[in-house]
Amino acid sequence: MYKSNGNYEAFARPKKPTDVENKSAYLIGAGLASLSAATFLIRDGRMKPENIHIFEELAIPGGSLDGILNPDRGFILRGGREMENHFECLWDLFRSIPSLEIKDASVLDEFYWLNKEDPNYSKCRLIHKLGQRKVDDGKFTLSENASKEIIKLFLTKEESLNDKRIDEVFSADFFESNFWWYWSTMFAFEKWHSAMEMRRYVLRFIHHIGGLPDFSALKFTKYNQYESLVLPLITYLKEQGVKFEYETIIKNILVENKNGEKVAKKILLQKSGRNTELNLTENDLVFVTNGSITESTTYGNNTTPAPVTNELGASWELWKNLAKQDEAFGKPEKFCDNLPKESWFISATLTTLDKKITPYIEKISKRDPYAGKTVTGGIVTVTDSNWMLSYTLNRQPQFKKQPKDQLVVWIYGLLSNKEGNYIKKSITECTGVEIAQEWLYHMGVPEAEILDLAQNSCNVVPVRMPYITSYFMPRAIGDRPLVVPKGSKNLAFIGNFSETEADTVFTTEYSVRTAMEAVYTLLDIDRGVPEVFASAYDLRTLLNSTHILLDNKKIQDIKLPWVLRIFEKHGLKRIKGTFIEEMLEKAGLL
Repeated sequence: MYKSNGNYEAFARPKKPTDVENKSAYLIGAGLASLSAATFLIRDGRMKPENIHIFEELAIPGGSLDGILNPDRGFILRGGREMENHFECLWDLFRSIPSLEIKDASVLDEFYWLNKEDPNYSKCRLIHKLGQRKVDDGKFTLSENASKEIIKLFLTKEESLNDKRIDEVFSADFFESNFWWYWSTMFAFEKWHSAMEMRRYVLRFIHHIGGLPDFSALKFTKYNQYESLVLPLITYLKEQGVKFEYETIIKNILVENKNGEKVAKKILLQKSGRNTELNLTENDLVFVTNGSITESTTYGNNTTPAPVTNELGASWELWKNLAKQDEAFGKPEKFCDNLPKESWFISATLTTLDKKITPYIEKISKRDPYAGKTVTGGIVTVTDSNWMLSYTLNRQPQFKKQPKDQLVVWIYGLLSNKEGNYIKKSITECTGVEIAQEWLYHMGVPEAEILDLAQNSCNVVPVRMPYITSYFMPRAIGDRPLVVPKGSKNLAFIGNFSETEADTVFTTEYSVRTAMEAVYTLLDIDRGVPEVFASAYDLRTLLNSTHILLDNKKIQDIKLPWVLRIFEKHGLKRIKGTFIEEMLEKAGLL
């Protein structure tokens, strides 16, 4: 497997791998990583679809990409993934998947046209004081010291950040900046999360710094991501003949390690309460989605909080059983054990049952939420919320079966053990009606109307996800297994708890990238995996991002950080008439 960029590799069709007609594949989990791997096995690996088996512990595929109308609870969104232009592997995948909405179009075509016609951006990113827009003018308000700390993190080698937390590389004034408000609520970072992962995010999305305050960097699907992304994949794979086995728990995979070579020899599985074994050879390729952020999810309703659970669930148990066999298989305990009580655990799906709440939504979003176009353009964060509450309305309807007069709102609180401003409970203790009351209070609804609207105009489904921010827990190199561990002949790890170079977890791109790397490595496919978009190595991007991070100041107005100090020493006159002057002018620094 090798990395590539450019159209030459992007449009190439690889040769059929040697002996692939005699190979089979077993994919553990039916999330995006497995669905992508199955597609690459067929499209680029020419594996017989009937030789591909996908095992899923639940009765439905999709993993963390969900969106469902539950007949008893109503509409449910546990969360969603933000996307951008340069998810190179994701778009490589979906160019090959037919749209379910538009004839003779791919999912990529459909997505591209939608976001060209209805570009995403937010008209109100922050609110406070009961629904009032917090005027920030898109400024990051970073102090000189905080700016230097960001640059220092950018320039630090990854291995120097082993097990370090974000609050160990930034001082207190950084966490008071608008930058941290934008960053933490958009990506769900908390102060005790991994500094290593934050550095990856800074490098990975440096080209989108300017779009951070208003979300103009982002793109979204038409409907929820289950209906817009998962269903087309499932439809394609089933039509090809891929075999799906639901309500099947993989207990362990026995791996033989001899002379530095690792071979998966047996899958231990449980179906309908019955334990069975599946013997493997080197021709049987095994792709494991290790760990899950939505494992052991519980649900509440209007009158009941989502129950507390500390169960690991099948995906974590499997990873722990694998890790016992070989240290190359990672350290799952770093991600699933001892999560801080303040961590984000709860999200809620609120469905409006009438139009009484609509004026408050429209006042903040400054858009008609029934127009079928962008509404909030991303999350709106309440800066004086004890819960660090945020909410979003994506394009409505979010579900194909959603009544035209209803709106689906996704709500989450980043701090789980803090008492609410209106409801004097932590969000983890709250019923759906109580979460609705806290949200309505911050939206500026008069207190006399809050309870009635929460009880009679809303259906709310609180969701507890005990591992939702496990991706971001402080880690060291080696804590996540390599996509294909050294010496592995037929075993690969895929998804956001496997390790690939430079990309960032909690993204659809990471799931698809690891799937592509795994398939291309185990089948020795002669086509490049698109490298992570290299904006961090583009001087134009770095200069422009510096200008934006410094709130559009000029060189003459600042104490120059990092590389630009050269101009302090040699003087701006020395660059006059050169391309350096031209680049600085284009970046707004002169």
